[in-house]
Amino acid sequence: MKKKTYFGTDGIRGRVGQFPITAEFILKLGWAVGRVLAQGHGSLVLIGKDTRISGYLFESALQAGLSSAGVDIRLLGPMPTPAIAYLTRTFHARAGIVISASHNPYYDNGIKFFSAQGTKLPDEIELAIEAALETPLETVDSADLGKAERIVDAGGRYIEFCKSTIPNNVELKGLKIVVDCAHGATYRIAPSVFRELGAEVIATGVHPDGLNINEGCGSTHPMHVRQLVQAHHADLGIALDGDGDRVILVDGHGELVDGDELLYIIAKHRKTREDLGGIVVGTVMSNLGLEHALAAIGLTLKRAAVGDRHVLEMLQNGKWVLGGESSGHILCLEHTTTGDGIISALQVVAAMVQTGRSLHELKQGMQKYPQHMVNIPVIAGMDVLSLSQVKNAVVEAERRLGHDGRVLLRRSGTEPLVRVMVEGHDAHQVEQFALQIAEVITTAIQAA
Repeated sequence: MKKKTYFGTDGIRGRVGQFPITAEFILKLGWAVGRVLAQGHGSLVLIGKDTRISGYLFESALQAGLSSAGVDIRLLGPMPTPAIAYLTRTFHARAGIVISASHNPYYDNGIKFFSAQGTKLPDEIELAIEAALETPLETVDSADLGKAERIVDAGGRYIEFCKSTIPNNVELKGLKIVVDCAHGATYRIAPSVFRELGAEVIATGVHPDGLNINEGCGSTHPMHVRQLVQAHHADLGIALDGDGDRVILVDGHGELVDGDELLYIIAKHRKTREDLGGIVVGTVMSNLGLEHALAAIGLTLKRAAVGDRHVLEMLQNGKWVLGGESSGHILCLEHTTTGDGIISALQVVAAMVQTGRSLHELKQGMQKYPQHMVNIPVIAGMDVLSLSQVKNAVVEAERRLGHDGRVLLRRSGTEPLVRVMVEGHDAHQVEQFALQIAEVITTAIQAA
């Protein structure tokens, strides 16, 4: 398959003002998407965004590009990424577009897309859009230009959908929950969801100014919500990222609960009520403790490559429903088509209510193993992982770690780095092996 020029693992992303995240390119991108996905006059595309200041600029540019291709537009305003996937389906739109750089700082932005089914675009469609970008922009006749309208009740629609993903008899009355929205796209929706279900909500990260998205808060800085949980003696804290597709929780003891632990809690609770097909999908980076904890309750962990796109592909191919990443990107495919921080948190809170157990108690069945990672700069094009001395170092480390440990070497998909990750029972031993393998790789690079 031809290599993509602009699309990465999750759309197109970069620094605002630097190609391709410029108004000129995004306008052309909107037109190309209209040509490829929407197929002309009368078609409909939704546009949503997070709260970063450049969203205004790129919303207008996309709108102009789509209109010039004869496509009608519905503007959603600030809206979580998974909400746009949901609304694209319910409006029977040809595509949904998200203007967001997720957990990145405000000075970055990006564009990602959902198909009419609310799923990420397949590679062949992204390649078709890139091919259209290389052709001249041709505006349709004036009578066929697309029109734009703003959907004023989009937030309410999505709130009701989120609430519908847990049983009607599950009420959160009596729970005190800190909800950190990272000054991002969930700042209105997430607190409303949990309040309407009966919880006492302490909301934070709900005053976006265009520049403070993800700044010292949210899932990338969970210490903020941890402090509030402890200060308010809350039952738990929910830390979302800037576009609302990831979540990290904090239990009533102030301990972080990451994506691996969330997967375990959801899987264990669901196994008592429904068929998971015996499988939960994680990634090569998922903690070994998750694999062992799932095995203890009769479930198998399948590992995909890093990235929610790869997790989704494995789930779809296997016709399974539950998967995710350590970062808190959880996929519950019986409810929605993409990672959703609010819905993932709701599944965990519902498990708390239905079992009568605290979040701290629910995670006890899983014991996380210590992990140590070393990043090593490499020369572009150099295949150090195939060298015999590197392979021998890995084999020796794995032999000494035994069944309760593993070594993972992988190339970064975004930087000229090799990542060495070692995992096992003994934190000191894990660090020692990671540094030893890193030294072997560094020596090999220097000798090349």
